[in-house]
Amino acid sequence: MLIDSHCHLDRLEGVPDALPDYLSRAADAGVDHLLCVSINLEAWPDMRALIEPHPRVSCSVGVHPCEDETAECSEAALIERAADPRVVAIGETGLDYYYGKSETERARQRERFALHVAAARTTGKPLIVHTRDAREDTIGLLRKTGADAVGGVLHCFTESWDMARQALDLGFYISFSGIVTFRNADSLRDVARRVPEDLILVETDAPYLAPVPHRGKPNEPAWVADVARCVAEVRGVPFEALAEQTSANYRALFQR
Repeated sequence: MLIDSHCHLDRLEGVPDALPDYLSRAADAGVDHLLCVSINLEAWPDMRALIEPHPRVSCSVGVHPCEDETAECSEAALIERAADPRVVAIGETGLDYYYGKSETERARQRERFALHVAAARTTGKPLIVHTRDAREDTIGLLRKTGADAVGGVLHCFTESWDMARQALDLGFYISFSGIVTFRNADSLRDVARRVPEDLILVETDAPYLAPVPHRGKPNEPAWVADVARCVAEVRGVPFEALAEQTSANYRALFQR
């Protein structure tokens, strides 16, 4: 069975009414569990209510680096929500310098990222890290804040093997999304080939980044199977073995 280690069920088209259909298609594709990831504290109560009837879905609590909220994120707010038994992680958090161009915005992102690491260390829950065009600062902040004490995952990984290696050295997992299936993603597939088998995850990031052969359509959790098939082929292992390994890795990281 597969696990979609990162999706945004509250942002899928037609939700909440269509959510049972998405989950049914996921189950038909062999997806046994899903992690619905928070990007916004103001929307978190609605997201948490959405997954309540669905025991196969866990969630996180956090604020995406590009999100602007009326009420700024606080460590206390993260810790309070992380006490919910369905919350298995802190995030997604991190740094995105592709959109955060000014030094003022980048400093704000670093401050917020550090708050998430502090909340993770207090709660003992792993981090879900978003990083884009911020390799040096992401690794540097993880080291400086002692994030290796809780670990986590660099989700939707698109960076270099050198960055992956540094994250792995800090005890972080590397997760691959539909981007790994794209025609021009040879360097990313090389990273997927090299990550140790016990530190690799697969995800959809649905409704974004649909994998081949669905590229251009709104993504959905069932299609994590296409990501897993690509990664299995790249690594030269059977699909079933890759599914079993990534599911075991998910449980080791998030269900501890």
